Amino acid sequence: MAFLTPKLRCQRGLTLLEMVIAMAILAILATAVMPLAEVTVQRTKELELRRSLRIIRTALDEYKKDYAKAVFEKKISKSLDASGYPEELLVLLEGEDWGGLYEQKRKYLRRIPQDPFDTYADGWGLRSYADDYDSTVWGGQDIYDVYSQSDRLGLDGTLYSSW
Repeated sequence: MAFLTPKLRCQRGLTLLEMVIAMAILAILATAVMPLAEVTVQRTKELELRRSLRIIRTALDEYKKDYAKAVFEKKISKSLDASGYPEELLVLLEGEDWGGLYEQKRKYLRRIPQDPFDTYADGWGLRSYADDYDSTVWGGQDIYDVYSQSDRLGLDGTLYSSW
């Protein structure tokens, strides 16, 4: 009688067709998600670039305000060719005494933010007060502005170097 009752076999696992269909679905989902992930990464870098530019530019403006205040209160004497902006970015880290305007050196930055689109480690592009607003060559007198040296386009279609 044993030959009359067929043995039921448990089927565990997937057939080849089920595996191919599952892989095709995963591939379609991956191709849909990848462009979104790339845009998200670029948008995050753009936010970091805007934040870094704001931090440095605010520090430059604060330095200029303190220079003007120290000159006004006669703590330092103004030289004829001085614009009031720092001669290098490291001055913002090291601080300035301002002739006793403050009890100790006033520091403007804890660290110099990095350009997230700086692929060649060139650092920030610098503009002097005497340079044109769109100059790509630093005059070297002082640092009035910083910009990204990246030649890439942002999500809004503008060059990062124009931000």
